Amino acid sequence: MTSDAPGAAAVAPGPGRLRPGDRVVVVSPAGPCAAGLLDAGTAWLRTWGLDVRVDAHALDTHPTLDYLAGTDADRARAFEQAWLDPSAAAVLCARGGYGSLRMVDLVDWTALAAHRKVFVGSSDTTVLHERFWAHGLPTWFGPMVGTRAFVEDAEARERLRAALFTGVTAYRGVGRVGGVARGPAVGGNLSLLTAPPPPGAVVLLEDVNEEPYRLDRMLTGLLRTGWFDQVAGLVLGSWTGCGDPSAVLADRLGGLGVPIVADVRFGHCAGQLTVPLGVPVEIDGDTGTVTVRA
Repeated sequence: MTSDAPGAAAVAPGPGRLRPGDRVVVVSPAGPCAAGLLDAGTAWLRTWGLDVRVDAHALDTHPTLDYLAGTDADRARAFEQAWLDPSAAAVLCARGGYGSLRMVDLVDWTALAAHRKVFVGSSDTTVLHERFWAHGLPTWFGPMVGTRAFVEDAEARERLRAALFTGVTAYRGVGRVGGVARGPAVGGNLSLLTAPPPPGAVVLLEDVNEEPYRLDRMLTGLLRTGWFDQVAGLVLGSWTGCGDPSAVLADRLGGLGVPIVADVRFGHCAGQLTVPLGVPVEIDGDTGTVTVRA
């Protein structure tokens, strides 16, 4: 059943599910994580019945660049080893910040692609989501374990728990451009997008703390490269700290001629949804619904 409340998620299968007793490994592929928040976040995971392991480098800080959680090589190796650990059912990101772009090319993605596991991350880890869906592996875009968005936001935390253990069948926003589109869901944080979407994709976009003119610059740059030329539809999430971006979003995206559903509560917002990427979805720009077809 799909809720009629904007942004509310119903439950059903998505990109992999967990069961009590499953082992999950927490890694820091981007920015450094506060020990207190990480401890609080992993404590919540244990209340869900999960066997939680924290990677040895999860609390590292780069020796000269304090905005990175350790060296690029260490972050890449930790991420890779967590994924290839045969006892791990899931790899969960501690936080975003910045850094995934620096380590992504140091990962052996061919080796990772041979193993399907649950992955959760958002914000900066958009870069990792891109690589996963390019290799046919679905993922979850949701709150991260060592952040206030998980530890202090009960609604977002419960939505993540429900997604991981039960799945997601649909979520709802507001229709902006009418029509129906079907395709694989890809995307994430607008400022982190680097790889072009596959033809016929439904692209999810959100961002945080970017002025409308900066969103304009990002979207215009992607439009000029043909990034949106073959997308089937768009789902727009939260734009916290971005002023009122509605005019620039309509100006830059409204002319693409594809269905658009906006005001979906994923990304950097209170009570954020956990949404699937790399799975088939159907969007209806008239009713504002997004239905997962996995």
